[in-house]
Amino acid sequence: MMQAFYWDAPKQEKKEGHWWNFLSEKIEDLGKAGINALWLPPVSKASSNLSMGYDPYDYFDLGDFDQKGGTKTLFGNRAELEALIKKAHEHDIGLYADMVINHNSGADEEEINPLDGQKRWTKFNPKSGRFPRDWNCFHPSRYERVMMPDEENYASFPHLCHRNPLVYTAMFDYARMLIEELGFDGFRFDFVKGFGAWMIGILSKYRYVKDGKEFMPYVVGEYWSGAEDINAWIDKVNALTDNQISAFDFALRYKLKDVCDTPNYDLRNLTDDGAVVMKRPMHAVTFVDNHDMGDNAIVNDKMMAYSFIMVHEGYPCIFWYDYYNNGLARPGTPNGIDALIQAHLKYAGGDSQILHADPDLYIMQRVGWKDDSGEQPGLIYVLNNLGNQWSGTSVKTQWKKRKFAPIAWDGHDTAHPDERTTDGDGNAEFAAPPRGFAIYAPA
Repeated sequence: MMQAFYWDAPKQEKKEGHWWNFLSEKIEDLGKAGINALWLPPVSKASSNLSMGYDPYDYFDLGDFDQKGGTKTLFGNRAELEALIKKAHEHDIGLYADMVINHNSGADEEEINPLDGQKRWTKFNPKSGRFPRDWNCFHPSRYERVMMPDEENYASFPHLCHRNPLVYTAMFDYARMLIEELGFDGFRFDFVKGFGAWMIGILSKYRYVKDGKEFMPYVVGEYWSGAEDINAWIDKVNALTDNQISAFDFALRYKLKDVCDTPNYDLRNLTDDGAVVMKRPMHAVTFVDNHDMGDNAIVNDKMMAYSFIMVHEGYPCIFWYDYYNNGLARPGTPNGIDALIQAHLKYAGGDSQILHADPDLYIMQRVGWKDDSGEQPGLIYVLNNLGNQWSGTSVKTQWKKRKFAPIAWDGHDTAHPDERTTDGDGNAEFAAPPRGFAIYAPA
């Protein structure tokens, strides 16, 4: 998938109110590159028409009501969003909606909560006429006096009480609108630390109807924490639904930042189970950077990180800013994200097996698979942490007397890697450029 925005993207690109149209112009090229899903920013009117949408005000205003400073959202209006979704589907690209359902902002009035006597901005009168709300829709309410111990507030925004039937129903209506009316294919839930996993469970397991057929959305949650906490959340939320709900692999991402930005980082740290993808790859969305990273973004040799997520298990997510603004797509070359996408789609199948790991060199094979539906024949992946020389070693692969061709590579040397041929026992030496990677596919 691609995260099809970055923070303040429409402002930075001078596309305020026209982001949906701008994305539509990119659809054909993204489809050709192999992108098959886009994660979109929040689609609803927020506390300001120029907001990124993570402070929702009117869930049912998709840019068609004149409120909060303007009619359109920062990204456009409903008609433009529908046109984007239609065009994406024509090119076999799915759309995931960003669900911000734990906090609200931009209330129209302050009011006193009679349960604790505190005055808060909790009176909402949205122009869509849908989901007007007051103090009883937020914590504390008559339905839930206190938040659950494992839930967290976001900033100082009022925090929705999902146990209130009015809130519960509105969230169902919102989810149904996104899937059944607009045509979204899944949800990305924001800040899932802020509310009960049960809410995601029921929104995920609802029997949506899309194009006249029962439809199960793809679902991923943002639980920003370490691998142990993320795995515990995955267990909790998947116990509530038949869906295979995923989570962003923040643990792996911070390891990859160390690979790229920490001198002499020990690549053996990539072999332990301290990342979601290593323990439960079917539930891991792997990524390199996103809109929230800010000053913590990876700054050096970022292609090393992208190469790792694109050849291992998990569902890799590419960041728009890296692909376009940082110029890492590099179409028509073996050195960019486009080449990695093709490696991922055509070859990166089957289990991952680590063939070699030392502080400066990591070599892995994907064993491949084949059935009546298709084939991914597997690959050899080499990651080199040395900054001043090519590095490789002989490893025993599963392929005997097989030629391998380099299909993607990058690093501090632009030389073309050589083809390799394994011997009768499957042995061959595979190398990668300094501070770089190389991917070899069986010919």
